[in-house]
Amino acid sequence: MTRSAAADATSSTLTESTVTGSTMTEPTGRRVAARPERHNKVFVGLGLFVAFVLAGFVSGFASSSPDGLEKVAADKGFIHQEKSHSFADWPLAGYAVSGIDNERLAGGLAGVIGVSIAFVVGGAVFWGVTRLRPRAASAVSERDQAAERTGAGPGAGAGGAPLA
Repeated sequence: MTRSAAADATSSTLTESTVTGSTMTEPTGRRVAARPERHNKVFVGLGLFVAFVLAGFVSGFASSSPDGLEKVAADKGFIHQEKSHSFADWPLAGYAVSGIDNERLAGGLAGVIGVSIAFVVGGAVFWGVTRLRPRAASAVSERDQAAERTGAGPGAGAGGAPLA
């Protein structure tokens, strides 16, 4: 049996399996543990909850002392050369939401907004990558199957090494 035929037999066996709850029944009747998508959602949800708690609540207890770069600049005497950057007037500049007088609340809210933005951007990138991957894998598989039908074998084609 060729490698492609073995892969087809394996994939047909997997597609004929039935999944119920947290177990999967193979065509042979053997029950095995399944990894339902629910576990991933719980994991992401708990991770997001922890990130929101850290950003919204724990960040309020962060040190108000200058960071390392500011400390070195003060120690070396060039802190007075500091210039305001072009984003200094934005609502989240300075790790706090502008317009809120309570420093702890302003910092926590900025943290929650930052976590939300990072989650949305990261989720969009992840979604895009996972949607593109199956197409690329199926294109390679179809190319290998076509090459095998013509007798060239998997992976052969333009630019391939000559057969000995």
